[in-house]
Amino acid sequence: MIPRYSRPEMVAIWSPETRFRIWFEIEAHACDALAELGVIPKEAAKTIWEKGSAAEFDVEKIDAIERVTKHDVIAFLTHLAEFVGPDARFIHQGMTSSDVLDTCFAVQLTRASDILLADIDTLLAALKRRAFEHKDTVTIGRSHGIHAEPTTFGIKLAQAYAEFSRCRERLVHAREDIATCAISGAVGTFANIEPYVEEHVAAKLGLKPEPVSTQVIPRDRHAMFFATLGVVASSIERLATEVRHLQRTEVLEAEEYFSPGQKGSSAMPHKRNPVLTENLTGLARMVRSMALPAMENVALWHERDISHSSVERMIGPDATVTLDFALSRLTSVVDKLVVYPENMLNNMNKFRGLVHSQRVMLALTQAGLSREDSYRLVQRNAMKVWEQGADFLQELLADKEVTAALPEAQIREKFDLGYHTKHVDTIFKRVFGGVS
Repeated sequence: MIPRYSRPEMVAIWSPETRFRIWFEIEAHACDALAELGVIPKEAAKTIWEKGSAAEFDVEKIDAIERVTKHDVIAFLTHLAEFVGPDARFIHQGMTSSDVLDTCFAVQLTRASDILLADIDTLLAALKRRAFEHKDTVTIGRSHGIHAEPTTFGIKLAQAYAEFSRCRERLVHAREDIATCAISGAVGTFANIEPYVEEHVAAKLGLKPEPVSTQVIPRDRHAMFFATLGVVASSIERLATEVRHLQRTEVLEAEEYFSPGQKGSSAMPHKRNPVLTENLTGLARMVRSMALPAMENVALWHERDISHSSVERMIGPDATVTLDFALSRLTSVVDKLVVYPENMLNNMNKFRGLVHSQRVMLALTQAGLSREDSYRLVQRNAMKVWEQGADFLQELLADKEVTAALPEAQIREKFDLGYHTKHVDTIFKRVFGGVS
């Protein structure tokens, strides 16, 4: 995490203070359950809650203890005992370090997921608003970066809305998958702690008991979670790349908002660069890069090892903090995006009617020509537009083979722009569930 690409609410989830507070709550909830079972005195569980809740954990002191113990959970428990007193001997009864670490990680990831889901909701609202604003704003669709056929800018944004809706669904499932609790002791057999304790702690923390924890929560859950974040990042990059292309000087159909006082270049005062969407492209690469080590963490030795630990200490905060920032930035880009409908029409007409070539070809086939002959007639006239700057409609009207098959009125009718947008409402209803 670096401050430049971080937002406070998400950063706070990963702070040492938050982590130690969650560790305490896990231990204290476990003590409550142990007290109910008669394993430890109820007064001890009460004391642990009261004194631990009031404690201000000293991060530097815990770190200093860890430098001696070489064990983070033991360092924390040693520090906690300073506040709790003699009853601290009842803390961590029958538990192992992974019970605390993995359950804490689950809490942090679920909290991070809730922020990310809220981020996506805000982005979806911006996309929907701008999609309806430009539902009928005609623009050229491109394949391979080359003019294809007309579409609308609203359809482009509706596509992004549908994509991020799918991202949201995936993240909901990933959150559910990651929200499990393990309080099962060494090698996960519950030999020294009752399963009830795990059930109690899970309920208190909004988690589910892990069916088989083998001392650690299986890392296939985490692999799916970080892979899902990678997919969300890829969707961010797809939309960011679209904006970057549209902002190119020779295209300029849309561009990022350029604020008063903003500078585009230290050398060229005229520059207005797509810096936000370029940044989003880079951030997406970083989030995706964290999916692979999460997948490599799945194959641990036997019931556990800690080869995953160092990885997760980095990718947990970095992936969620970076994605949170990226989603917020993309929302701002969409919300303030400057759109140029006139440039869209000018660009579409740059090649003087070529975008209607398919309609003419299909009309020729319906008039009785083979598809091969129809394609040949249309293409030879289209090439004159590419190579000589000719007008496509005029070339077709001057082609005797074409006019022998199609009357002039029918040829002209194939150049009706409205033909390409007649199903926009249908698409919007599919995406948004109704026009509003």
